[in-house]
Amino acid sequence: MSEMLSQDEIDALLRGTSESTSSTETKQEVHLDSMESDALGEIGNISFGNSATALSTLLQQKVEITTPIVSEVTVDALRERYPTPHVALRVGYTEGLEGENVLVLTREDAAIISDLMLGGTGVGVDPDGLDEIRLSAVQEAMNQMMGAAATSLSTVFSKKIDISPPLIEVFDATKTQTIIDRLELWETMVLIEFNLKVGTLIDSKIVQIAPIKFGKQLVNELMAATAPSPAPAPKPEPVKQAPPQPQAQAVAPRPEPKSAPEVAVSQAEFMPLHAPTSNEAAPANLGLLYDVPLNVTVELGRTKRSVREVLELSQGSIIELDKLAGEPVDIYVNQQRIARGEVVVIEENFGVRVTEIIQPHERIGIV
Repeated sequence: MSEMLSQDEIDALLRGTSESTSSTETKQEVHLDSMESDALGEIGNISFGNSATALSTLLQQKVEITTPIVSEVTVDALRERYPTPHVALRVGYTEGLEGENVLVLTREDAAIISDLMLGGTGVGVDPDGLDEIRLSAVQEAMNQMMGAAATSLSTVFSKKIDISPPLIEVFDATKTQTIIDRLELWETMVLIEFNLKVGTLIDSKIVQIAPIKFGKQLVNELMAATAPSPAPAPKPEPVKQAPPQPQAQAVAPRPEPKSAPEVAVSQAEFMPLHAPTSNEAAPANLGLLYDVPLNVTVELGRTKRSVREVLELSQGSIIELDKLAGEPVDIYVNQQRIARGEVVVIEENFGVRVTEIIQPHERIGIV
C-alpha cells in the first residue's frame, strides 16, 4: 500500500500546477483577424503613399511604394527570410502613438538610395561599400520617408504623431546580437511588405515589421477616427389626450361662405451692401459651413519670365520676386486674397502671422 502524501507535498504539487498554468497563460499570443489585417494594409497604403512623394523629392526619381501585403511572422521565420545581410532601421514614436517598428531593405537597394542621396547616378553601386557616410544618407532618406508617413497618420487619426530619428544597422540574421534578436521581445510580429520602385534603378521590396500590439493600436486609432458621431436622441412628443365627448350633440348651423381676406402687397426692399460689424449677429445656420474645407495659400511674391528664361532654369538657379525683404506676404483662401501677414517659424515648420485683414468691400477688383 502506498504512503499518503503529506500536506507539504500536496502544497508543492499545487504550486507546481499553478505555476505551470500561469506559464502557459503568459505564452498565449495575440493575433490579428482578417478585418485588422485589411485595416493595417489600408493604413500602410495611405501613409507610405505620402512617403513615396517625400522620397521622390529627395532622390529626384519617380518613386512608387504600393500593394501592401500583411502577414504574421516569428523571429525564427525572419531568420529564414533573411539568410543574407540586409539593412534595418528601427523607428520609435515620441507622440501620438506608443511603440516602434522596423524597416528592412536589401543592401543593394540601400546602396542605390545612398548614392542618389550623395549626388550619384545610382548605377553600378557596390553594396559592399556601405560605409558610415552612406549609411547616414540612407538613414536620412528613411527619416524623411517615415516623417511623411507620420504626417499622413496625423491627418487620418486627427492627432499629432511624431517619430524619433531612426537607428540604422546592417544585420546578418544568421548571427546573434542583431536587431532581429532584439525583436524577440515582440514575440509574434506583424509584417507588411510593399513593392518599392525607384525610377529604373530599383524594383524590389521594402518590409515594415511591428509588434502585434502596435498593429492593433493603429487599427483602434483608425476605428476611433472614422466612427460616426452618435445621433442625438429624438425628443418624445407629448401625448395628446382626446377631448371629452359631449353627451348630446346639437345640430350645427350651416356655415356661411366668407370672402378671402385681402393680402397686403408692398415693393421689395433690399438691404444695402456693407461690411459686417462685430455687433451684428451671425446667421443661425452658419454652423453648417464650419466643416467645409478651404485651400489657404501664402504667396511670397510673383515675377514674369520668358519661355527662354524658364527653359534655362536648373538646380541652384535663383528667381527674384517682386516683393522686398520684410514686406508682408499675401494670404489667399480659395485663390481670393483675404489678408496680409509676415512669415514666422513654428518649431521646425514655416507659418504666417496675420497682420492685416482685407475688408470685403476692398476685395472687389483684386486679382
